[in-house]
Amino acid sequence: MRVSLCLFQRFPSYKAEFARICGLTNVGYALTMVRRQGGIDSMVNKKQSSATLPSISIWALTWPIMIEMMLQFMLGTADTVMVSRISDDAVAVVGISNQFFNAVIMMFSLVCSGAGILIAQKLGANKRYEARQIGIMSVSITAMLGVVISLILIFATNPIIAMLQVPEAIRPLAHTYMSIVGGGMIVTALNLSFSTAVRNTGDTRSPMLIAVGMNVLHIALNYAFIFGAFGFPKWGLFGVAISMIIARSTAMLFQFRLFRHAFGERIRFGEFTRFNGKLLKEVLKLGWPLSMNGGSWTLSQLVIYSIIASMGAEELATRTYMNTIESFAFLFGWSLAMGVQIRISHLFGAGRYREVYYDAFKVLGWGVVIVLANTVLMLLFRRQLLGLFTEDQWIIDTAMTLLWLNLVLQPGKMLNMALGQSLSAIGDSRVIMLYSLPIMWALSVGLSYMLAVPVGFGLLGIYAGMIADEYVRGISSLFRWRHHRKKAFASEFPELQNVKAANTASI
Repeated sequence: MRVSLCLFQRFPSYKAEFARICGLTNVGYALTMVRRQGGIDSMVNKKQSSATLPSISIWALTWPIMIEMMLQFMLGTADTVMVSRISDDAVAVVGISNQFFNAVIMMFSLVCSGAGILIAQKLGANKRYEARQIGIMSVSITAMLGVVISLILIFATNPIIAMLQVPEAIRPLAHTYMSIVGGGMIVTALNLSFSTAVRNTGDTRSPMLIAVGMNVLHIALNYAFIFGAFGFPKWGLFGVAISMIIARSTAMLFQFRLFRHAFGERIRFGEFTRFNGKLLKEVLKLGWPLSMNGGSWTLSQLVIYSIIASMGAEELATRTYMNTIESFAFLFGWSLAMGVQIRISHLFGAGRYREVYYDAFKVLGWGVVIVLANTVLMLLFRRQLLGLFTEDQWIIDTAMTLLWLNLVLQPGKMLNMALGQSLSAIGDSRVIMLYSLPIMWALSVGLSYMLAVPVGFGLLGIYAGMIADEYVRGISSLFRWRHHRKKAFASEFPELQNVKAANTASI
């Protein structure tokens, strides 16, 4: 073996052929793998046999995400309850700040989202080294973006607060919270990049455990800093921000270690300085429409929050409480949508288009049933839930009315999530962007504003616009997905081609 390996290293033609067979572009890395795994034949056989392994089921991918999101919801609710003990103003600050931070995080999706889908597709097509390169590049680029954005948020907090139309009375609180949490965006960026890459390798369990640990730590530190427990200083909202930075930084260290071992051979630090132009182009081609679509949606929510903020602090606090409660209704559906995106990306890379097509509808059906069941539970215990957050009777009465609208809103969200994530998984992100942007701005923002302010429906008008937006975009995605049965998936649906041929012949 040692002699044959030496001969192999000396002849470039053998090197090139070996790289072609194994789907690798870094021959040095390939040779290292040969030494460790027993020779060329062993490595090629492993590559060929991996293609025949059974696909991971939707449930196996989804349950860790589901548990993670459920625990995050519970801990997030506890977080909101604790912040509400400071004041309703503090809750309003956290609500509008987090909407802004969500918009900022979407900038990282330019790289992370596209990279995650391509990692799954490459693994499905058995191109493991390309998947590894994509993961590494996504981390490097996201880190650079994170540093720039953190600096901007540290030094431009006041102009941002003014842009968001935060009420004057709560601007000092908003400055404290936004400058600290915003300055830690580099940590958030790296956490997102690491976890997205690892999840799309099929390992949804490990990021779940890390996220759960991070949230438990955050809640424990919140309790200490808000109430001055265990000898800690009583820092209020400042303490909440510090707690978040500590928890996210701790999680980042664990995520980094997990990421370095996610693609087999441990990732060396020197690899973070290497870029593959061809693969980077693929990531950006898929990622920029996803980023535009996700960023536009988050920005639209930020504009809606600004509209609500202009109505007053009570309306803003109501929407923040509703956002927390509604998370329970759709989090299981969102978990299914995330799981099916990973599975469809793998299946699409492997060319198993019939499974791709029908998996989206399976998840849609399951998801609608689940979100409706969750909404009914939410309505049954509405008084108890709202009583956890506030004693303000106006906020409670308004929120109870809005809760009933979720029976219509949540199925629309599920339609959008299931088919939108499925279309993204097959790389159809550009078309999604083209029809989603005008719809969301015309309905989610434009119609919401018209009904809320000039017509005078207030928060009811906001919800009416949101419902219209979800259904129009969801139905558009449904038509687009059915279109692919005759186009991208046509090879797996010969019966449709036969019908088309028969119709043509009869004419």
